[in-house]
Amino acid sequence: MPRGSVDASFRSKRAAYASRKRHHGADHPTTQAASQEMREAALARHISRLVDAAPPLTDEQRARLAGLLKSAGGGQVGEAA
Repeated sequence: MPRGSVDASFRSKRAAYASRKRHHGADHPTTQAASQEMREAALARHISRLVDAAPPLTDEQRARLAGLLKSAGGGQVGEAA
C-alpha cells in the first residue's frame, strides 16, 4: 500500500473520531469504535514508515516479525496460525 494512502487513511479516521467525540462524547459506542479504527490506522502508518526505512528482510526475518504481530492478537510468538 503506498505510504500516501496510509497517511490519508489515518487522517480520515482521525477526523471521524474527532467528529464523533464532539457530537456523541468520548464514552459513546460509535466514538469508541472510531477510536479503535484510528489507532489501527496509526499503527498501519507507523509500520509502513518503518518498512519503508528498513533494509530488505530475509524470509526468516519477515516470519519472525509477523509472529510478533500475531502474538498481539492473543497467540504465542512463533505459533502457527
